[in-house]
Amino acid sequence: MAKTKTKKRSGGPQGPGRIVDEPLIEALGQRYLAYALSTITQRALPDVRDGLKPVHRRILFGMRELRLSPSSGFRKCAKIVGDVMGNFHPHGDQAIYDALVRLSQSFAARYPLVDGHGNFGNVDGDGAAAMRYTEARLTDAAELLLEGLDAGTVDFRATYSGEDDEPVVLPAGFPNLLANGASGIAVGMATSIPPHNVAELCDAALHLIKAPNARIESLVGPKAPIKGPDFPTGGIVVENEEAIREAYATGRGGFRLRAKWDREDLDRGAWQAVITEVPYQVQKSRLVERIAELIDGKKLPLVDAVIDESAEDVRLVITPKSRTVEPEMMMEALFRLTELETRVSLNMNVLDSDGAPRVLGVRDVLNRWLAHRREVLIRRTQTRLEVIADRLEVLAGYLIVYLNLDEVIRIVREEDEPKPVLMKTFELTDRQAEAVLNMRLRALRKLEEEGIRTEHAELTAEQKALKKLLKDEPGQWKAIAGEIREVRSAFAPTSPLGMRRTGFGEAPEHDPDAVAEALVLREPVTVVLSEKGWIRALKGHQDDLSGVKFKEGDRLAFAVPCQTTDKLIMVGSNGRFYTLGADKLPGGRGHGEPVRLMIDLEEDHAPIGLFLHDPGRMLFLAASTGHGFLTPEKDVLAQTKGGKQVMNVGANAEAVRVIEAKGDTVAVIGENRKLLVFPLEEVPQLARGKGVILQKYKDGGLADITTFDKKEGLAITDTAGRRQEIADWKDWVGKRAQAGRLPPKGFPRSGKFRPGSGL
Repeated sequence: MAKTKTKKRSGGPQGPGRIVDEPLIEALGQRYLAYALSTITQRALPDVRDGLKPVHRRILFGMRELRLSPSSGFRKCAKIVGDVMGNFHPHGDQAIYDALVRLSQSFAARYPLVDGHGNFGNVDGDGAAAMRYTEARLTDAAELLLEGLDAGTVDFRATYSGEDDEPVVLPAGFPNLLANGASGIAVGMATSIPPHNVAELCDAALHLIKAPNARIESLVGPKAPIKGPDFPTGGIVVENEEAIREAYATGRGGFRLRAKWDREDLDRGAWQAVITEVPYQVQKSRLVERIAELIDGKKLPLVDAVIDESAEDVRLVITPKSRTVEPEMMMEALFRLTELETRVSLNMNVLDSDGAPRVLGVRDVLNRWLAHRREVLIRRTQTRLEVIADRLEVLAGYLIVYLNLDEVIRIVREEDEPKPVLMKTFELTDRQAEAVLNMRLRALRKLEEEGIRTEHAELTAEQKALKKLLKDEPGQWKAIAGEIREVRSAFAPTSPLGMRRTGFGEAPEHDPDAVAEALVLREPVTVVLSEKGWIRALKGHQDDLSGVKFKEGDRLAFAVPCQTTDKLIMVGSNGRFYTLGADKLPGGRGHGEPVRLMIDLEEDHAPIGLFLHDPGRMLFLAASTGHGFLTPEKDVLAQTKGGKQVMNVGANAEAVRVIEAKGDTVAVIGENRKLLVFPLEEVPQLARGKGVILQKYKDGGLADITTFDKKEGLAITDTAGRRQEIADWKDWVGKRAQAGRLPPKGFPRSGKFRPGSGL
């Protein structure tokens, strides 16, 4: 095979055409790292100071350059997108337009930064119209972000083309990061900040000016400035105070957010639930479709129908199956299965002033915004001092002119080069001489002289005050506090835009089992489990199971009549208890499914009991070694497929019986056909363990156990179902852990007190 030669391109050994040999892993690592850093700093994470990503900052700056103030007319979004793409943001026009649209959506941004005119989408999930049809301009909140941009308050950098400059960060007179929130996914990190109420943020910032190291309890809580997130679509936050406070302290956490609903009473005792606010970023149309699908699939048996009656306001009507349905229970079922309840995450991962990503708590975020506002104030003051100094220099030259007006006129008329003569005669600077020569004749009036002297005095006083401000840190914070109070006044809680929209509440306490039952259509079934572990649920309560077919060599092991809303307990020979939902079992067609697909039961172990869960019962467990104990049935429910270990069995032993403990006496028989009766009180109650010895054996193990009331006596049931009482059962009474005696004549050869011998 011929070798392919690689030729160097022109450019010399240091030029762009040079060939560099390096390991592939290093080359990929360096380039992926560069890509990751670019994604983090230029796309995904907002700046902690102005709360904006580069694309949003460039959109606002581009609109400012187009003079699209709140009081101006609207301009086509296509024009805005074109200017932003051509001058500042070298990416796709659709990406820029999507960002602009989100800034204008009142259901997506708590305080929109763009005032949109036209179709900008809706809460149903419909997209905005094409950019050639829509128009936009800035809002008052955006004006606050941009205010002071020409006063030297922030640094500028060259745009991607090098033909213009763009701000590195905006002055941010508006606490945009927390007010509007942010979300983004970078490489190896993400950010998710929900929106908040501006008036509350301003109150917290004013508190931090007085106490920068304030405790989180004084910033977040029902009686603190920040109550929690404030979403543009409203809703109810159902999270406890401690969890909310911990999330804001660490910068990581989340909030459970529920839709707001009310009960509307109708005629004849009927009622309906009306949803007036949906959770943040949930599409209403998709929500309605989801509820309808659950109703059609019989997953919401308490709900009859859902109707969308929304116009400008959200109005979803939920109709119950009957008037007897409990409204709270129906809504709990909807909250569990639909996006009527969502979890909004909090991950305040932002870019610090040095460009490094950091996860900050709410106190640190506000302190960094305040530090930025102080830097803006100082730089604005310094810029103003430079302007004043320049103007005072010019005014000083003007005053010299008025004091020597005739001489100045003579020099200008007679000298070929009046500028150097003026500078030498009156000791003027170049700036002053140039200003004097550029004066208009009308400015030589007496009235103008008085105006110049007044302006000079005012600027001198302002210069003195500004210099004092630069040296007075408390005075600086006082000025910043005044600006923050003005923002709070503009977005006061009494105004339509500033009014809190999201409320707080607690989710009503309901029994989880009751809620789970409300999600299942209640129907009678008979659960059948075969000896080889195949399970199915036959419709209705089947009294005669003789016609039920099984696989060849298999037969019935357990049959339990129940409802689809019931829970079943299956006990394995490994001593573990498994929980099965009757509604989740396969139907009666065919032979069912292996129960081992639903639970983690080892192949060398088999089910020894299947029964309907009754939390009020006491269970009696026995192992093949003759050990046993009592355990409350309410404690055996398992939450996972792995089950719950209740009885500890050894390597050569297994659990063999589980029965309900009724009465006051125990009867136990071994495989050696020896019977022993003793008081039930001698058996301990355990949550988990091996138990105590019930009966001792030289050969074999335990065959069966039963409990009875000694007043009623001991009875057995033969294979034909006939009940036989043992009149002289007291002859077999002894102490626990004895060997016992041979059973009376007529005792079943199977060695069982009853067929099946279990629950």
